[in-house]
Amino acid sequence: MPRGMRLGWVVAAVVLLLGGWRAGLAQADMRSDAAGAGGHPITVIHTEHGPNSAAALKAHYVVLVSLDGFRWDYAARDKAANLLALGKAGVWAPKGMYPSYPSLTFPNHYAIATGLYPEHNGLVANGFWDEGKQARYNMSDNKIVTDGSWYSGVPLWSLAESQGMRSACLFWPGSEAKIAGELPSEYLHFDDKVDEEARIGQVVKWLGEPVEMRPHLITLYYSDVDHAGHEYGPDAAETTAAVRHVDGLIGKLRAALDGTGLPVDLVVVSDHGMVHLDANWVTLDQFADLSGVDTVGSLLYAKTEADRVRLYEQLKKASEKFHAYRRKDVPAELHYNENAREGDPVVVPTGPYAIRAHAPGAGKTDSAPIAGAHGFDPRTMPEMKSSFFAAGPDIVIGATVEPFDNVNIYPWIAHILGLQAPKTDGNLNVLAGTLRDNGEAKE
Repeated sequence: MPRGMRLGWVVAAVVLLLGGWRAGLAQADMRSDAAGAGGHPITVIHTEHGPNSAAALKAHYVVLVSLDGFRWDYAARDKAANLLALGKAGVWAPKGMYPSYPSLTFPNHYAIATGLYPEHNGLVANGFWDEGKQARYNMSDNKIVTDGSWYSGVPLWSLAESQGMRSACLFWPGSEAKIAGELPSEYLHFDDKVDEEARIGQVVKWLGEPVEMRPHLITLYYSDVDHAGHEYGPDAAETTAAVRHVDGLIGKLRAALDGTGLPVDLVVVSDHGMVHLDANWVTLDQFADLSGVDTVGSLLYAKTEADRVRLYEQLKKASEKFHAYRRKDVPAELHYNENAREGDPVVVPTGPYAIRAHAPGAGKTDSAPIAGAHGFDPRTMPEMKSSFFAAGPDIVIGATVEPFDNVNIYPWIAHILGLQAPKTDGNLNVLAGTLRDNGEAKE
């Protein structure tokens, strides 16, 4: 397993097939800004955006950090002192945050960025089929992930740019594509071998730019905990070591941000949790005839209504390890019953089971599922819950929040930055009490 990002397994609605975020090649207007000790240089791509507007110049700054796979209970379990201190200085969710279903990396990073559940933001899984395009979305395909036509919604960086505020993304799913007519002012193609401390240096460098060109929204990403959780399992010593490592990075980042003297709100989230996976595959073609059915992971794309009915009838009582639904009948709380990219029927696991449509073909080696996985319903499997910590000049001190849907972060950050947010699946009222202005309209 490469050290690179294990960005969640391609579980579509369910299945857990290993995936990793790709390292792309920067194309135009690129500059190698920093090199880490032993890591790849940081190559920033600059887009043609003007300076911050007069309104943007008055706004504070938000640094949004993702710790991939950082389960909701890891901080307390592993005594992550810096994250716990951040929560004490501001707000945190001691019982976790609910990722959107499926609890996978691309769908949830983009849900946080847009305030839309996966079936509304377009990324219903890490990989899926689009009938209209007659093409497959694959998070490891640089050409695909940089094509904005796959994405819906207005991500925070596009929202900022459209309202005259500069943004910068040091990795975030969707940030390499032109979405809603915008790219970030500065961004990177994903390369998880970029030195981790150099990433902090780049954030500080952005905040040191001349005020008119300084980004007010910055994203940052680390994959260590997700990698360890997949490879060794959530309870392994290696995962605890990864938790403490990224906690140390957060401590360094917070100190560096304090050193800028700028009014920065630091927001640290994760996309999903992690659970120890059952050792055996559940293979759908052992229960149903999938001849002529297109599949991606466990997503099923029958070509006719007759085939959809047949598959549903064959699968609906086939195993206690999953439920099968016609797409329109998927429980409403999953927010997974409207988008054709979800397939039909939809298979939803009932426990920590690795579900796939097919085993490897003849002559290919099969292997047992890896130790840890995610993609499951966070309301029936608490191990899927993610993390939320935040502190800064706009955030109250010493508050806690009960678990909430991650789509509510979008209007909350938009409010902090003074941006007018479109209607989404999120609601500012959910987190308004964590803000010093109580979410009141800014003048």
